[in-house]
Amino acid sequence: MALKSFRPLTPSLRFTHLNRPEEISTKRPERGLVESKSKTGGRNAYGRITSRRRGGGHKQLYRIIDFKRAKLDMPAKVQAIEYDPNRTALLALIAYADGEKNYILAPKGLKVGDSIYSALKTDANDFRPGNSFPLSEIPPATLLHSVELVPGRGAQVARSAGVSVELVSIENGAAQLKLGSGEIRLVNAKCRATIGEVSNADHSKRKLGKAGRNRWLGKRPRVRGVAMNPVDHPNGGGQGKSKGGGGRQHLVSPWGQLAKGFPTRRRTKLSNSLIITRVNGRPPRNKK
Repeated sequence: MALKSFRPLTPSLRFTHLNRPEEISTKRPERGLVESKSKTGGRNAYGRITSRRRGGGHKQLYRIIDFKRAKLDMPAKVQAIEYDPNRTALLALIAYADGEKNYILAPKGLKVGDSIYSALKTDANDFRPGNSFPLSEIPPATLLHSVELVPGRGAQVARSAGVSVELVSIENGAAQLKLGSGEIRLVNAKCRATIGEVSNADHSKRKLGKAGRNRWLGKRPRVRGVAMNPVDHPNGGGQGKSKGGGGRQHLVSPWGQLAKGFPTRRRTKLSNSLIITRVNGRPPRNKK
């Protein structure tokens, strides 16, 4: 999947690189699998901004995705690979033998016309991208995506473009998963997962080229704190890039919370006991 570059006919096209896979369908999304999506502009029920720098953007329809893959032992055929404005990954429109249609996250290598299915038991030749099985039925060292954390709840892990997790081992009804961050954690072996890694890995390499394309995505401009006055931001002030004010101190939010190096995970979180190795290679804080 190659990035698309443009002739520099305008200043914005000079540095624009977009990923537009050739296999993406140009047809409208399936009518019965979309629903309307209202925009909040980053405001809560009281009309107060709780998520800054949001607003505008193109209208979007939400695609209803089957994250549970609960239709067992029935083959489904891939009818189209589609773009989803709500996520970085591509979608696959699949049709089951009984006529039902669903959207799933398209794994890398899945093509129109391929056959996939979901089951409780597997054979030796079933580990193809797009098939869904419980973790207990999958051999170690397999790359997976759309992994459940609780059996029957639906996929919660490894759902963005180009992401995958590795099944390390299965012991005593628990599977060890190595996440892309390097964290190793335990998951119930009854949880389902889909074979392969998520498609559209070149999404992270794109360059928007101009500020207007960010506005199309619903992202408003962001002013740096170091460019503000001290009355407006803790990082503001100073004559140019001075050693006192203006960015030489710790970067914080307008309300003083650290922006880098601040631990965001609670020490008392119950799922800490399921983490074997943290991102930094150390055991969880509640373990010795």
